[in-house]
Amino acid sequence: MIENRGQQHVKGEKILIVDDDLHMRIFMSTLFKTNGLNAIASKDGKEGIAEARKSAPSLIVLDLMMPGKGGIKMYQQLKTDEKLKNIPIVILSGVNTKTFFHSLNLLSAGSKEPLPEPEAYMEKPPKPEELLGRVQALLKKCKTTNPEHHHS
Repeated sequence: MIENRGQQHVKGEKILIVDDDLHMRIFMSTLFKTNGLNAIASKDGKEGIAEARKSAPSLIVLDLMMPGKGGIKMYQQLKTDEKLKNIPIVILSGVNTKTFFHSLNLLSAGSKEPLPEPEAYMEKPPKPEELLGRVQALLKKCKTTNPEHHHS
């Protein structure tokens, strides 16, 4: 049983899940929905960006290794878009942290401003309680530091 003491503060928040793996999308959607959050899932970066613009989620869980517009490209788009750059992102990936930060530095090298680091980084497969805990903590933190970003 997953404990949810602080859950009432983050009930109903919209979480966008971007992952090309159907099982991961189902796993995360179910995890978030059973804990009072709204989950929307997209299967790639292109769909994910469109969905983020349309539904203004409170948080995005993003898989890095995806075909097409990969997760790292979507991350770059999110963090350089005025309307989307303040949405907290939890990066979920099969690549280890060091490899990810190396890619981030390479991307930043070509841009005017370096890309900010994600709010959280987790290696796949995530433990359900860790993922949920990380998401809930970020939603709470975001609510207290940036209340105007959240519409109920």
